[in-house]
Amino acid sequence: MSTAPGSVPVDVLTFGETMLATQLPGPLAVGAPARTTIAGAESNVAVGLSRLGHRAAWAGLVGDDEPGRLVLRTLRGEGVDTARAGTHPTAPTGGMLRERRVADLMRVHYWRRHSAASLLTPDALAPALGDGARILHLTGITCALGPGPLAAVREAAAHAHARGWTVALDVNHRQRLWSAEEAGAALLPLLPHVTVLIASDDELPVVAHALAERPGGEERAVAALLDAGVREVVVKRGGEGAAFRDRDGTRHALPALQVPVRDTVGAGDAFCAGYLSGLLDGLAPDGRLARANTLGAFAVASDGDWEGLPRRDELHLLATAPGSTIR
Repeated sequence: MSTAPGSVPVDVLTFGETMLATQLPGPLAVGAPARTTIAGAESNVAVGLSRLGHRAAWAGLVGDDEPGRLVLRTLRGEGVDTARAGTHPTAPTGGMLRERRVADLMRVHYWRRHSAASLLTPDALAPALGDGARILHLTGITCALGPGPLAAVREAAAHAHARGWTVALDVNHRQRLWSAEEAGAALLPLLPHVTVLIASDDELPVVAHALAERPGGEERAVAALLDAGVREVVVKRGGEGAAFRDRDGTRHALPALQVPVRDTVGAGDAFCAGYLSGLLDGLAPDGRLARANTLGAFAVASDGDWEGLPRRDELHLLATAPGSTIR
């Protein structure tokens, strides 16, 4: 693995948009009180990895404003390396609002058009890539932010693949950002560089259709992705658990942990953090799935995108009987 002279490569490098997040316990229309925090798919993963003791770096772009300073301060407080994160002098930090509409049904609103993150370029990301990493974590969200972020993702994937890093891609399709057809066409050139592709079962067609695959279910979609060059495919099945398949024909499937559901936002990012943590720790595929399911369960049983994610010494907590008090 090639690194810059004198630098120590991190375990995982990621980048994308992290936003000012406002969380409401009820509908916005009735003026529910709000809690202010930060949120972003890639930084959620970085926080999850950092809490498990891995060295994670986030190299995104924020505005030169108070929300941007909150983003960087919060990530640093969680142990995430932000040395290569950038600040745009005029474009603002993006924003999001989450309202609990009813029961555990959440509704999310975004303000990200013309944000600092949408102006990320390959040149801005180059120093972080030069520092080196064991794993490059990418998401489809960053690709949807604009031509600059898409170019940065493509150059980062090619750079990492050429140097023997593991490249992880979470499809993470957002219908409000782009159509499935647009997403599939943009992600298709990444596939030859991708080591691990992670997708929910309803996201698989986004990339499989771009491979000219007719609808044929999960099995056919996974096979098409492996034929396209991806080394292993991990499928998130929500409350049904997760599955693994690689180019050698290895298969695993594990059920989800049964926990009370409080908030499903951020569960997929937690799953990714758990899977990458297992990969860094050298766990077998079933062990990686188990850790991914564990972090996903922590996420859905907690409020917030990343706030409830566990430290390494807390991974066993969900095996404790419900209603227990640890003294």
